[in-house]
Amino acid sequence: MTEFHLAVGQFLNYRLALKQRLPERVLYLAIPTDTYNTLFQRQFIQDAVEEYRLKLLVFDAKNKEIVLWKN
Repeated sequence: MTEFHLAVGQFLNYRLALKQRLPERVLYLAIPTDTYNTLFQRQFIQDAVEEYRLKLLVFDAKNKEIVLWKN
């Protein structure tokens, strides 16, 4: 959970910086599939994703491929 809080804080700061310098860019929070399938199924995490309008990129680290783009 601590890593989630750190990642979201960093994401929000990066998103603000991009908005100021490169507003046409879209930022995604990249997360491995195992984290998405466990931590991101919790209601609190889902509420945070919705509240902060996080865009997610879910990837399979073993196969080195993107499995889901979630706007």
